[in-house]
Amino acid sequence: MSSGRRKFIKGIGAAALLPALPAFASEAVRTSNSHRILTANIRVALDEDEAKGVGWSVRKDICLKVIKDRKPDIVGFQEVLKVQADDLRKYFSSFHLFGFDGPEMDAHPTGYHGIAKNPILFSKERYDLLTGGTYWLSETPLVAGSRSWDTARARHANWVRLRDKKTGKEFRFVNLHLDHISAEAKIQQAKMVVEESAQYQPDFIQLLTGDFNTRFDSKVFESVRNGGWKESYETIHGEKEAGHTGHEFQGVAYDKASSKGRIDYIWYRGNIRPTAAAIVKDAVNGKYPSDHFFLQADFVID
Repeated sequence: MSSGRRKFIKGIGAAALLPALPAFASEAVRTSNSHRILTANIRVALDEDEAKGVGWSVRKDICLKVIKDRKPDIVGFQEVLKVQADDLRKYFSSFHLFGFDGPEMDAHPTGYHGIAKNPILFSKERYDLLTGGTYWLSETPLVAGSRSWDTARARHANWVRLRDKKTGKEFRFVNLHLDHISAEAKIQQAKMVVEESAQYQPDFIQLLTGDFNTRFDSKVFESVRNGGWKESYETIHGEKEAGHTGHEFQGVAYDKASSKGRIDYIWYRGNIRPTAAAIVKDAVNGKYPSDHFFLQADFVID
């Protein structure tokens, strides 16, 4: 292990101590020991979207309903501003929302140019929170809002370690949002997460959700696959193009779909296996909850 990696892992450890319709055609019968995971880029609350009729005030109830109807145990969110985090906490009162939701560390407290937040929502009835933390996807991971590799925005990863109250099984859940501009930033940010997660034994269960802003066959995923991670949708459906997840609020009628691909993923590592996975294309009265389709996967812990 390099000295740089040892310092990084030591720093992360210290930081953790600080205060349309269902695309789930292949859905398996859900058992009592299965865990339903969603990754959901809900699109930040923007004034410009309000002007177009697709702002958070219009989408909020749709978004909350689509997520609730999927009956998740854990959700990894991306693009959550404080007003949206407050709505999630209020609506999902039996869940805990963990993660940095600012805006204390932002130079700009509002708008899409600020830091996109990635909180993790999990059932308080099902899981105990053992610990958790945040680190920034940069060369200075403990410096809030830090940027490297020409990343367009500051990016970070949130993680929690949970214990299933029914079985006593423990696992770790990591949630991120990679840069959307710099190819080098995406590669380096993914490597960071893989390196940080490698401090755990190979059989220790870890889940990794997020908007990776890249296609399945990208070089970004070389370090992820080489690090022992597998992707849930690929395990169920095969390693191939799954279709687009970003859709500019057009959903299944997206006119650029043929040139786009999936950019949202649910990865796993350790003694856990997926039993079903799908792109969620649900809409309410023709309105979509976000400019992304969400991704869903069911897992069984062995």
